[in-house]
Amino acid sequence: MATVRMENLRKTFDSGRLVAVDDLTLSVDDGEFLTVVGPSGCGKSTTLRMIAGLERPTSGSVIIGDKDVTDQHARKRDVAMVFQNYALYPHKTVMGNMEFGLRMSTDLSKEERRERVRETAEMMDIEGLLEDKPSELSGGQKQRVALGRAIVREPDVFLFDEPLSNLDAKLRTTMRTEIQRLQDELDITAIYVTHDQEEAMTMGDKIAILDDGELQQTGRPTEVYNDPANEFVGGFVGSPSMNVLDAVVDTTETGAVLRGTNADFTYDLGTRASDALEGVEEVRMGVRPEDIRVADDGRGITTTVDVMEPIGSDNYLYLDIGPEFIARVDSGITPSVGGTIDITFDESDVHVFDTRTGESLTHGSAVSGPDVRETPEPTAD
Repeated sequence: MATVRMENLRKTFDSGRLVAVDDLTLSVDDGEFLTVVGPSGCGKSTTLRMIAGLERPTSGSVIIGDKDVTDQHARKRDVAMVFQNYALYPHKTVMGNMEFGLRMSTDLSKEERRERVRETAEMMDIEGLLEDKPSELSGGQKQRVALGRAIVREPDVFLFDEPLSNLDAKLRTTMRTEIQRLQDELDITAIYVTHDQEEAMTMGDKIAILDDGELQQTGRPTEVYNDPANEFVGGFVGSPSMNVLDAVVDTTETGAVLRGTNADFTYDLGTRASDALEGVEEVRMGVRPEDIRVADDGRGITTTVDVMEPIGSDNYLYLDIGPEFIARVDSGITPSVGGTIDITFDESDVHVFDTRTGESLTHGSAVSGPDVRETPEPTAD
């Protein structure tokens, strides 16, 4: 087991014109499971390849344990990587695929290698496939073989590059649980790259969000979800995405009031963000769909229901507020399409972002929760 540190890591292509990773500093503790998530082209796979030694950084350092491995060849790093496309040798059996890495990197005898492979295959529930070739396996079986090939090496660090993206939804869920179980049992440091934010949220001890080659935020999944550092993180993490509306700020004796500019609403933030909003005239106000409630007392923002989407346990209500505004409510709430409802949400669930930089102006306040006082209600103008 080992820690992994990336210090001021940068990778450019095309003579520096394309920046894939920009000044990335990030650490992974011994035995920790880090998920790295972001949109396509954000630099997450390039980062993983630099840790593995498959890409050489333009500048910066990769440190595994207490050793700087930046200039070390990939085969000399004690890491094992699982790829999206499985990367199995088609002419070798499952036994041959799983044994190959041991043959290249250890002094174990043939029988010792095969015994270790058999033990790992039993752990992965593929002991009956050892004489089969990849062409005879299903997608899920190929992925188990790829995982087993990594496990059998007993590395210090596991690296996963979107390993489940080729599987169907049900099998992806099963394999997700399997990877978590294995990592817990083996207690090995793991870095898992994915474009699927649900995967990142459910699997990681810690999550890192990248965009355009830059680190946006790191933290425990619940911390990142509840307290996004900027508008990008707020919109990327969570499904459906966070609702964001333009607003102007009015300062009163009792705190700050937000008034919609592209939607007809007023929301009293009270004193929660008064200091952060001092001197600020325009902001972006964010609220997650699942934090919205239908008010039954006639108080709140009055709006029209444009579309209702039943998804089983919940209903998605598309509301006539701003460009697109979604409320995720209990399946028992079934307002008429075209009818009006009143919606409300708690002060502690409101996020306020700078219109120019996108940075959160309320970052840090969500962690400690709302003020101990009566929660104000949003009202329609």
